[in-house]
Amino acid sequence: MGRIVRIAETIRGLFLLGLLAFAGGCTLMPASGPVALWPGQRDSGSLPYALMKVTPEVVGVLAKAVPRLATDFKDRRPPKEIRFGVGDILSVTIFEASAGGLFIPSEAGVRPGNFVTIPNQAVDSDGNISIPYAGTIRAKGRTQVQVQQAIVDALKDRAIEPQVVVSVADQRTSMITVLGDVGSVRLPARAEGERVLDVLTRAGGTKSAGYDEWVMLERDGKRSLAPFGALIYEPVNNIYANPGDLIYVYRDPQTFLAFGATGTQNQISFDAWRLSLAEAVAKAGGLNDNTADPASVFIYRGETREVATRLGIDVSKFEGPIIPVIYNMNFRDHAGYFLATQFEMRNKDVIYTSNSVSVEVSKFLTYVGLISTTVNDPISNALQVYALKAATKGTGTFVATNPAVTTTPGGTPQSVPP
Repeated sequence: MGRIVRIAETIRGLFLLGLLAFAGGCTLMPASGPVALWPGQRDSGSLPYALMKVTPEVVGVLAKAVPRLATDFKDRRPPKEIRFGVGDILSVTIFEASAGGLFIPSEAGVRPGNFVTIPNQAVDSDGNISIPYAGTIRAKGRTQVQVQQAIVDALKDRAIEPQVVVSVADQRTSMITVLGDVGSVRLPARAEGERVLDVLTRAGGTKSAGYDEWVMLERDGKRSLAPFGALIYEPVNNIYANPGDLIYVYRDPQTFLAFGATGTQNQISFDAWRLSLAEAVAKAGGLNDNTADPASVFIYRGETREVATRLGIDVSKFEGPIIPVIYNMNFRDHAGYFLATQFEMRNKDVIYTSNSVSVEVSKFLTYVGLISTTVNDPISNALQVYALKAATKGTGTFVATNPAVTTTPGGTPQSVPP
């Protein structure tokens, strides 16, 4: 009788243990991630985050925050006239109205014109060039027209109605530097102005698929980054290149990570310069119909403090320039699918789909059944061995299949009083 009581107590203990595990958030159950997320930070010792439900307002804010060159460099005007700098080689031609002047002698004979071309002049370290009878002329920081006028002013009291033409024989300043997948070259800026794609074309063009390319523009100590496709499909991003710009083109395939109750758990490439959340979920194999909770699709991303503020997040609770934000998309709502087509994925985003609560309950029941079976099997085997020995020897009392019945040494079944 005591043995039976101990077995019953063991089984009750196992069920209590299982109930405690379930009440504690199913932390003993195997899972690929959290079952649910809460708007507040529940563990003060872990990294804080903000939880945002995806709404049309949220999608609108994020649409304005995508990487664009035009966002950081808002000046759409063509660059100003090219100005000479130290090291530029200038060609200077001086015309006079008639022979017998300063540069054209009266006995000059047959000439193609009343002009003289002086040897090419390099802008020296002081920013000047030297012109015969005109002396030192300031060239650094001046345009072609300004240098021409300075030479005329210096010669007008000596030459006969002088006119001057200044051109660049070798442009060594006002350059645009291009690096990366298009090659490494320095190109002279053009006076008429040209856009970023024009410069890249002159440099040789990209060497791989455009959607894997990124364009970084550095100007006046400021940098901006955008996908190569943004320059093609959004012309506003194809801004004018300025002298002194550095353009770096490099290949970095855009990818996202998919975890949880999706068709696959993997790192997946965009294979496009732009990808919506709906397309990303489809690329991951969709939601698993047997396990996924459509209302618990989460996108993990770091946002700048400026974007987080526009989303309505209290950024005072966070440190650093990047705020961890988790976006929640509800695919149980029909509107969620429309929002998912407008929610644009970013490079290295993480998508996690939680299991349905019923799946966790099923795991729990399976777990309890496994424990019960594991503990019960050796007990049942021990009882059967004990009964077999008693029956073989014909002595002792043993517990039969029905725990309420015992067998005497004579073999006569007797009921055990409760």
